[in-house]
Amino acid sequence: MKRTLNKIVAVFFAASVLVSCDAIQNANNKQKGAVIGSAGGAAIGGVIGNNTGDGNTALGAIIGGVVGGAAGAYIGNRMDKQAKQIETEVPGAEVERVGEGINVTFDENSGVYFATEKYNINGKSEETLDKLAGIFKEYPDTNILVEGHTDNTGSDSYNLTLSKNRAQAVTNYLTDHGISASRFDTKWYGESQPKYDNTTAEGRSKNRRVEIAIVANEELKQEAEQQTSEN
Repeated sequence: MKRTLNKIVAVFFAASVLVSCDAIQNANNKQKGAVIGSAGGAAIGGVIGNNTGDGNTALGAIIGGVVGGAAGAYIGNRMDKQAKQIETEVPGAEVERVGEGINVTFDENSGVYFATEKYNINGKSEETLDKLAGIFKEYPDTNILVEGHTDNTGSDSYNLTLSKNRAQAVTNYLTDHGISASRFDTKWYGESQPKYDNTTAEGRSKNRRVEIAIVANEELKQEAEQQTSEN
């Protein structure tokens, strides 16, 4: 993730001379939300989304929807709290705060995993998703992107279908357990977005993953604008 954030910082610098790399690198997560937005909002977010390493669309979705300024800092503070809760309560979750959102990754060795060539939610994964659903209920003012990914074993078409089934299985489980379907966007990419080396067993196991991006919905954005404009 450090490598990815360094790339993001580089794009920010190129996009706006008003924002220094040092300012972004030294900012905490809440401050990064404000700096990102003041550098150009969604337009810069689109550029960053295409430069977050290996076409990482989850990070692109987070960065591309920034509000920035004081409102971005307000949203960042809310996301700091939610990210900390996920880290504390959800076993196996790899949690990364980026801009005004949260990126959560579950790979084959973590709390949400699938048997080879399967996409049913097993008992251990149910425990993890139950805890995640509980947190989502506590923070109803967010939208959730669920992505499915695979390694490069097998054909492109097979892996695309498998990633689709796994991503939809996670979304369906969460909606069946009380999370509004309107909050979800579900996508799948097969083997096209590896984060690790597919020539090693460890790399392939990490590429077989489900990623979740958590971002502010319109209600939270409006609340942030209202609260910060009044101060």
